[in-house]
Amino acid sequence: MLVHPQFNPVALAIGPLQVHWYGLSYLLAFTLFMLLARARVRQPMWRAAGWSAPQVEDLLFWGVLGVILGGRLGYVLFYKPEHYLAHPMEILSVWQGGMAFHGGMLGVIVALALYARRHGRAWLEVTDLIAPCVPTGLASGRIGNFINGELWGRPASADLPWAMVFPQSGSLLPRHPSQLYQFALEGLLLAALLWLYARRPRAIGQVSGAFLGGYGLLRFIAEYFREPDAFLGLQALGLSRGQWLCVPMIVGGVLLWAWATRRGRLPVARPA
Repeated sequence: MLVHPQFNPVALAIGPLQVHWYGLSYLLAFTLFMLLARARVRQPMWRAAGWSAPQVEDLLFWGVLGVILGGRLGYVLFYKPEHYLAHPMEILSVWQGGMAFHGGMLGVIVALALYARRHGRAWLEVTDLIAPCVPTGLASGRIGNFINGELWGRPASADLPWAMVFPQSGSLLPRHPSQLYQFALEGLLLAALLWLYARRPRAIGQVSGAFLGGYGLLRFIAEYFREPDAFLGLQALGLSRGQWLCVPMIVGGVLLWAWATRRGRLPVARPA
C-alpha cells in the first residue's frame, strides 16, 4: 500500500507571509484558463464574433470573483451552514480549504451574466466561449486537494496497486485516491472531450450544455470512490450530497444541449 506523502501545505514562507499550495493551485487554474481562452478567441468563429484577448482578460476578472465568492459561499451553505452560522468569521478562512464547485459554478453564472449584460452579448455565447477552458482549472484544484491530503476516497482493497493510506482520515485503511480520479475525469478527460467538440462551430448553448452534463456525469461517477463528508454521510438512495447536486446538472445539461441543437443559432459576426 502507498501512504500519502504528507506534503507541507505551505509552499513558501517569507517571514510571516505564507504561500499555500492550495492558493497556488488556484493561481495555476486561472493561468491555464487565460492561456486556453486566448487560444479560443484566435479561432475563426470567435474572431468573427468580435472577441479579442483584452476581452478575455476582463472576463477572467469577473470569473475569478464568481469562483471565489460562489465557491466559498456554496461550501458554507451546501455543506456546513450550522457550523459557519456559529463561527461566521471562519467564512473568510479560505486558505484552510472548503470550496464547493457547485457554488463556484453558480457564482460564475452570475458573474458571466453581469459581464454579458454589460458588454451586450448573449450569456450563452459567453459560457460557450469559456466552457472548454474550465476543466484544466478543475484538475489543478484536485491536485491542491491531494497535496492537502483532503477529500480522500472510500476504503479500497489492499490489493489495489494504487490504494493509499491517508493519515488525515484518522485511520490506516487503504483508500482510493479519489482526488486523482477527479483530476483525471473532471479535469483532463472532460477538457480533452470539450476541446475536441468545440473545435467546430456549434450552435449557441451546445458547448455549455455539453460541459454542464459532462461534468455532472463524470463527477457523479467519481463520487462513488470519494468518502462522503463525515457530517453528512450518504443520503437518499445511498448517494452522497455531491451526487445529488450533480443530478440537476446532468438533466440541465442534456436539456440545454437539446434546446440549442434544435434552435441551431451560431454566434453572430459583429461589424469591425
